[in-house]
Amino acid sequence: MNRRTAHSHSESPQRSLTYDDGVEPEDNGPYADVADPLTGAVRLCAEMCTTCIFRPGNLMDLQSGRVVGMVSQAQQAEGHVVCHKTLGSESPAICRGFADGPNQGRSLALRLARALGTLTEVTPP
Repeated sequence: MNRRTAHSHSESPQRSLTYDDGVEPEDNGPYADVADPLTGAVRLCAEMCTTCIFRPGNLMDLQSGRVVGMVSQAQQAEGHVVCHKTLGSESPAICRGFADGPNQGRSLALRLARALGTLTEVTPP
Protein backbone atom coordinates (compact mmCIF):
# COMPACT_ATOMS: atom_id res chain seq x y z
CA MET A 1 0.00 0.00 0.00
CA ASN A 2 1.34 3.43 -0.88
CA ARG A 3 0.57 6.42 1.22
CA ARG A 4 1.53 10.03 0.84
CA THR A 5 2.93 12.06 3.67
CA ALA A 6 3.91 15.71 3.52
CA HIS A 7 6.94 16.70 5.57
CA SER A 8 6.52 20.46 5.32
CA HIS A 9 4.84 23.08 3.19
CA SER A 10 8.00 23.59 1.13
CA GLU A 11 8.52 19.91 0.36
CA SER A 12 6.50 17.89 -2.07
CA PRO A 13 4.71 14.81 -0.72
CA GLN A 14 6.92 11.77 -0.40
CA ARG A 15 5.71 8.29 -1.26
CA SER A 16 6.35 5.64 1.34
CA LEU A 17 5.85 1.94 0.69
CA THR A 18 4.34 0.14 3.65
CA TYR A 19 3.56 -3.53 4.10
CA ASP A 20 0.99 -5.33 6.17
CA ASP A 21 2.65 -8.74 6.12
CA GLY A 22 3.40 -9.13 9.83
CA VAL A 23 7.18 -9.28 9.60
CA GLU A 24 8.07 -5.79 10.82
CA PRO A 25 7.08 -3.76 13.85
CA GLU A 26 4.54 -1.04 13.12
CA ASP A 27 6.71 1.59 14.80
CA ASN A 28 10.45 2.19 15.05
CA GLY A 29 11.39 0.05 12.01
CA PRO A 30 15.05 -0.91 12.29
CA TYR A 31 15.21 0.47 15.86
CA ALA A 32 12.40 -1.58 17.35
CA ASP A 33 12.92 -2.06 21.06
CA VAL A 34 14.48 -5.44 21.78
CA ALA A 35 16.00 -4.51 25.13
CA ASP A 36 14.53 -5.55 28.44
CA PRO A 37 13.35 -2.32 30.09
CA LEU A 38 14.41 -3.48 33.57
CA THR A 39 17.85 -4.97 32.85
CA GLY A 40 18.83 -3.39 29.55
CA ALA A 41 19.67 -6.83 28.19
CA VAL A 42 19.22 -7.11 24.42
CA ARG A 43 17.16 -10.15 23.41
CA LEU A 44 18.33 -12.31 20.51
CA CYS A 45 16.51 -15.44 19.37
CA ALA A 46 18.61 -18.48 20.29
CA GLU A 47 17.70 -20.10 16.97
CA MET A 48 15.76 -19.31 13.85
CA CYS A 49 12.01 -19.74 14.35
CA THR A 50 10.23 -22.35 12.28
CA THR A 51 9.00 -19.79 9.74
CA CYS A 52 12.04 -17.49 9.80
CA ILE A 53 12.12 -15.14 6.84
CA PHE A 54 15.78 -16.12 6.36
CA ARG A 55 15.02 -19.81 5.83
CA PRO A 56 14.95 -21.04 2.23
CA GLY A 57 11.61 -21.27 0.49
CA ASN A 58 9.82 -18.00 1.38
CA LEU A 59 7.81 -19.60 4.20
CA MET A 60 6.03 -16.30 4.95
CA ASP A 61 5.01 -15.81 1.29
CA LEU A 62 6.64 -12.39 1.13
CA GLN A 63 6.89 -10.24 -1.98
CA SER A 64 10.06 -10.70 -4.00
CA GLY A 65 12.86 -8.53 -2.59
CA ARG A 66 11.08 -7.90 0.72
CA VAL A 67 13.72 -9.51 2.95
CA VAL A 68 16.58 -7.89 1.03
CA GLY A 69 14.89 -4.52 1.51
CA MET A 70 14.43 -5.07 5.25
CA VAL A 71 18.07 -6.08 5.68
CA SER A 72 19.28 -3.15 3.59
CA GLN A 73 17.21 -0.69 5.64
CA ALA A 74 18.47 -2.20 8.90
CA GLN A 75 22.09 -2.10 7.78
CA GLN A 76 21.90 1.49 6.56
CA ALA A 77 20.41 2.57 9.88
CA GLU A 78 22.66 0.35 12.05
CA GLY A 79 19.42 -1.26 13.16
CA HIS A 80 18.13 -4.82 13.22
CA VAL A 81 15.32 -7.10 12.10
CA VAL A 82 12.94 -8.30 14.80
CA CYS A 83 11.79 -11.92 14.75
CA HIS A 84 8.23 -11.79 13.39
CA LYS A 85 7.07 -14.36 15.95
CA THR A 86 8.07 -12.00 18.78
CA LEU A 87 6.35 -8.93 17.30
CA GLY A 88 3.58 -7.63 19.52
CA SER A 89 4.82 -9.65 22.48
CA GLU A 90 6.23 -8.33 25.74
CA SER A 91 9.65 -9.67 24.71
CA PRO A 92 10.50 -8.79 21.11
CA ALA A 93 13.88 -10.19 20.05
CA ILE A 94 16.35 -9.73 17.22
CA CYS A 95 15.89 -12.34 14.52
CA ARG A 96 18.57 -15.07 14.64
CA GLY A 97 18.54 -15.33 10.84
CA PHE A 98 19.38 -11.64 10.62
CA ALA A 99 22.01 -11.77 13.36
CA ASP A 100 23.83 -14.71 11.75
CA GLY A 101 23.88 -13.12 8.29
CA PRO A 102 26.86 -11.42 6.66
CA ASN A 103 27.71 -7.89 7.78
CA GLN A 104 25.23 -7.87 10.66
CA GLY A 105 27.95 -6.45 12.87
CA ARG A 106 26.55 -3.10 11.73
CA SER A 107 23.64 -3.48 14.15
CA LEU A 108 24.16 -1.01 16.97
CA ALA A 109 22.07 -3.08 19.41
CA LEU A 110 24.10 -6.23 18.72
CA ARG A 111 27.45 -4.40 18.91
CA LEU A 112 26.63 -2.67 22.19
CA ALA A 113 25.12 -5.76 23.80
CA ARG A 114 28.13 -7.87 22.87
CA ALA A 115 30.56 -5.21 24.11
CA LEU A 116 28.69 -4.76 27.39
CA GLY A 117 27.94 -8.46 27.90
CA THR A 118 24.19 -7.84 27.93
CA LEU A 119 23.16 -10.03 25.00
CA THR A 120 20.55 -12.57 26.12
CA GLU A 121 19.44 -15.47 23.95
CA VAL A 122 15.75 -16.34 24.14
CA THR A 123 13.77 -19.23 22.69
CA PRO A 124 11.49 -18.03 19.90
CA PRO A 125 7.79 -18.81 20.36
